[in-house]
Amino acid sequence: MNDASPPARYDFAAAEPRWQEAWESRGCFAAPDVPDGSKPKYYVLEMFPYPSGKIHMGHVRNYTLGDVVARYKRARGHAVMHPMGWDAFGLPAENAARERGIHPGKWTYDNIANMRAELRRMGLSLDWAREFATCDPEYYGQQQALFLDFLKAGLVERKRSWVNWDPVDGTVLANEQVIDGKGWRSGAPVEKRELSQWFFSITKYAPELLEALNTLDRWPERVRTMQANWIGRSEGARVRFALAEPAAGLSEVEVFTTRPDTLFGMSFLAVAAEHPLAAAAAARDPKAAAFVAECRAMGTSEAAIEQAEKRGHDTGFRVAHPFIEGATFPVWIANFVLMEYGTGAIFGCPGHDERDFEFASKYALPILPVVLPPGEEAASFALDGAAYTGDGTIFNSRFLDGLDVPSAKRRAIEALEEKGSGQGVVNWRLRDWGVSRQRYWGCPIPVIHCEACGIVPVPKDQLPVRLPDDVDFSKPGNPLDHHPSWKHVACPSCGAAARRETDTCDTFVDSSWYFARFCSPRADIPVMRDAVDAWLPVDQYIGGIEHAILHLLYSRFFTRAMSATGHLKVDEPFAGLFTQGMVQHESYKSQDGAWLYPEEVERRPDGTALRRGTNEPVTVGRVEAMSKSKRNTVDPGAIIGRYGADTARWFILSDNPPERDMEWSESGVAGAHRFVQRVYRLAAGLDARGGDGPARPLQQAAHRAIEAVTTALETFAFNVAVARLYELANAIEASDAGVEARREAVAILARLMAPMMPHLAEEIWSILHPGEELVANLPWPEADPALLVAETMTIAVQVLGKLRATLTLPVGTPEEAVLAAAEAEENVQRAIAGRPIRKRIHVPGRIVNLVV
Repeated sequence: MNDASPPARYDFAAAEPRWQEAWESRGCFAAPDVPDGSKPKYYVLEMFPYPSGKIHMGHVRNYTLGDVVARYKRARGHAVMHPMGWDAFGLPAENAARERGIHPGKWTYDNIANMRAELRRMGLSLDWAREFATCDPEYYGQQQALFLDFLKAGLVERKRSWVNWDPVDGTVLANEQVIDGKGWRSGAPVEKRELSQWFFSITKYAPELLEALNTLDRWPERVRTMQANWIGRSEGARVRFALAEPAAGLSEVEVFTTRPDTLFGMSFLAVAAEHPLAAAAAARDPKAAAFVAECRAMGTSEAAIEQAEKRGHDTGFRVAHPFIEGATFPVWIANFVLMEYGTGAIFGCPGHDERDFEFASKYALPILPVVLPPGEEAASFALDGAAYTGDGTIFNSRFLDGLDVPSAKRRAIEALEEKGSGQGVVNWRLRDWGVSRQRYWGCPIPVIHCEACGIVPVPKDQLPVRLPDDVDFSKPGNPLDHHPSWKHVACPSCGAAARRETDTCDTFVDSSWYFARFCSPRADIPVMRDAVDAWLPVDQYIGGIEHAILHLLYSRFFTRAMSATGHLKVDEPFAGLFTQGMVQHESYKSQDGAWLYPEEVERRPDGTALRRGTNEPVTVGRVEAMSKSKRNTVDPGAIIGRYGADTARWFILSDNPPERDMEWSESGVAGAHRFVQRVYRLAAGLDARGGDGPARPLQQAAHRAIEAVTTALETFAFNVAVARLYELANAIEASDAGVEARREAVAILARLMAPMMPHLAEEIWSILHPGEELVANLPWPEADPALLVAETMTIAVQVLGKLRATLTLPVGTPEEAVLAAAEAEENVQRAIAGRPIRKRIHVPGRIVNLVV
């Protein structure tokens, strides 16, 4: 022990910065450039944050989880890489520039500085030397190099596509940014425009991306299912319907369907508003033109389509049925058919599709059932106000009658192929990834448009194509478009006047390869092969379920594209994935309906609430995910300032299994802080407590805690690890063992809690072992097998199946002695009541049942 007694109370405000400086000065968390193989490598990565200016409790939970893993694996003898960076491009910075008159770069880097300082206060074991922001030219210049490599390899394509266009902001909007047909920021009615856009050819990898999900056994099952559904493999048929009269240069309309077995139930054919037939109808019919314009103003997300009323317009065109001689059906423009899915046309079978049923009912179109449910009679079966979407037997379908659904699908496809009217195909829901964005604050796409040469890649020795600093945000649209000089360049091929591409990359591109760049963040090429091949894949990736589809899918594509272009050797970027739950809090409203922050509210013992400093009642809402809009957020900086980083970390880990949502509560945080002080007192007051009891019970408790905490951390059961450490602290407090036994137990407690409360662990260790190695550099404690062996067993004693007593006996007690002890119990004797025992049932180590 130190000559000077430690303070009676733990001063976290002084201790936490001191230990953070000690870790940094000794380089505790610096990862080697390339692991040398002397230790197994372990790459821990949390999804990097957008620099909004302040960290929130979701960040605290995410990065605490990752830090526990990183510290634990380092103690277990791994070479650990645990980096941090910033997903720094995007529209919020550009909006700030417009609204506040500040350059997006200054706004972004100021926010990064603020958030970096807050994250450092958490005591995260990060290798800050690898830090970068995606808006650094050194980063996006290498991204441009990758773009050019993908372009050369045929993985990038420029083609025309229909997009959501905000005429006020002058930019393409994602489906999710169209709210009730209007731009999410401008509020302007959104238009559909056909533009030339840049696409990554992700569909080339659709089969592989789907099949490889089966190998990701350390991913949550629901994430794999979500990705599989998004990729969307479906078997069906392409059916060609001949137009009764040619239109728009077309003699037929092609449809993809997964239900060729229901072709005889056809009632109509529907096309998207962007389909050539819709354009032909609009050209001759003002009402059709108006309906097309209306369709182009509605959102195109699947949610918007499903929620919208199914509406249509009859074009007047008709198509012939491939199997029914002489039968023709009307062609409608429908607001639920999207040009970007399938062929932009569907055949409607309202008897067996809910959406088609709604549409046909609205417009009084025929509804003919052709799938007979099990147990029904064909002569009497009728649909009862809804489509039948279950299995059954085909009827009303001529040569398909009597077949089950799978057989009918096969026979229908054979008949289509025989007639030359279609063929069986595999279709994919996945579409190529459109990456063009008409905004300034993003990675410039490194191509030049030349009248003579066409599209010309920027020579790699001219990368990065830097964003100009002198941009004007006073005009709507993309500042790069109306910059006086930036876009005007000479063609690298012929030297003639040419124009830079003014679209920048979707920010999902920036986050689709950052994990690879962390392996060699200062390289003058995208990645160093020796480093990236040694570190990838990421062993443990941690982040929110909201990124389960796009970010993860795009990263999986990017890894394959980088492999195809010689930048790395792996196909899957993340070997293990963990998706943490949300942090939740009650919401509060004032009497005038305004949302209130938790610090503005005072909860009373009876469960009611008042506005702090007043007698104004407050309405307490439900517990839900923290959000700025409802102000039910808690400032991590304030919590750390009041209680310390370790308290925040401990509470975050203790409340719930980390994959579930957790409720943040002031009382819970205060309880966690009391435990911090209690553990500190165990170490600070060791010499003050005498004791002459046996050491072995406490040693057993400590080594069982090693075993239990190790198992819990290996399985992400962090709340279980917390519970086992509470139990060990209780055992130390209750023990009457001597000082040395208690000192050993407290030392084990410190080392076990180090991944979760690293500052407190260092403080306690410095009390027990002044001047010795940091806990951050110590190996993980190993449990002594001899101390894990149970010495006693607890046996339930029943009489006629009812529990009458419990016995605690030494392990290995002979059966005769167990039965004798059971029968000698006073409650057992009372239950037997002098009756002879007819049967004795003994399950060793568990139960004795006496039958009288």
